[in-house]
Amino acid sequence: MRCFLFLTVLAMSFQVARATPDTVKVGAYVMSVHDINFHDKEYTARFWLWFLYKNKEFDFVKQLDITNAKSIDQPQVLQDSIGHEQWSMLKMKCVMKENWNVLDFPFDKQHLNVHIENSLFDRNSLVFKADEKGSKYDPEGTLAGWQIKNFKVNVDEKLYETGFGDYRPGKDHQIFSAFNIEMDIERNAWGLFLKIFIGMYIAFLIAMVGFAPNPSEVEPRFGLPVGGLFAAVGNKYIIDSILPESASFTLVDILHSLTFFTIFAILVVSAICLKLHDNEKFEESFRMNKIGFRMITIIYVMANVILVTLAATN
Repeated sequence: MRCFLFLTVLAMSFQVARATPDTVKVGAYVMSVHDINFHDKEYTARFWLWFLYKNKEFDFVKQLDITNAKSIDQPQVLQDSIGHEQWSMLKMKCVMKENWNVLDFPFDKQHLNVHIENSLFDRNSLVFKADEKGSKYDPEGTLAGWQIKNFKVNVDEKLYETGFGDYRPGKDHQIFSAFNIEMDIERNAWGLFLKIFIGMYIAFLIAMVGFAPNPSEVEPRFGLPVGGLFAAVGNKYIIDSILPESASFTLVDILHSLTFFTIFAILVVSAICLKLHDNEKFEESFRMNKIGFRMITIIYVMANVILVTLAATN
C-alpha cells in the first residue's frame, strides 16, 4: 500500500514538473535607432539580446521571432555557459515596421516597441523573465536631434486565435510568452519646423504684399496672392512626400489649409476694394483695404501661434 502511494505521489510530481514551463531570463542593450523613414513606415534598430536558460532544446538563433520586423539580418552569435545555465548573446540588426503618429509633426513623439517571441515553444514550455536591471540603451545611439526617453523592457503574452492546422480539441489557440523592448523618442523640433514651413510663411507674406498697391491696380493686387497660393501648395507637396498617408487632419494639413483660406480672403478683400474703387467710393475702398490687412494679419498670426503652441506642448 505504501509503495503504491509512493509511486502515485512520484507520478504526480513528475506531471507537475512537466507542466511547469522553463523560465528564460532575457535582456537587451539598444545600440542605435536610425534610418527613421516616415514615408515607408519603418526604422532600423541595432541591439544585443541575451538569454539565460537550462533547457538545451532552446535554440534562439533558429527560433527567435521578432514579429513586428520587416527584415532581420543574420545575427552575430556568442554562446557560453554560466554555472548550470546556457548563455546566448545575439547581435541584431532589424528593419522595424512602425505606424508613425504624425498628427503633430514635426512636434511628434513616437513610441517604439520591439516584440520578441520564440517561434517554436509556447508558454506551456517557455516563459520569459525580463532582465530589467541589465537592460540599457546607448544615449548617443539615435539620430541627431532625437532623444530616447522612457526606456524599459517587460514581458507579456501574445494570443494567436488559431491552431495553425492542429484541429484537435483544445488546440484552437496558442499563447506565446513575449519580451518587449519599449522606448519613446522625441526631438527639439523648432529648427525643423522653421525649415519645412518657411516656404509656406514666405508664400503668405508674398500674398500680403498685394495689399500695398492701389486698389485699382488689378495685376499686382491679384497676381501676388495667386503666386503665393501656388508657392504654398508646392510647399505642402514637398512636406507630404516625406510623411505617410494619413486619414487624419495633421498639423501640416491644418496650417497649410489656414494659409490657403487666408490667401483666398486676401483675394476677396482685393475684389471688394476694386469694386468700391470702380464705383468711385475711394474712401471706403482704402478703408476696406486697411481693415482687411489688419484683420487678416491678426487672425492668421494668432491662429498659427495657438495651433503650433498646442502641438509643441501636447
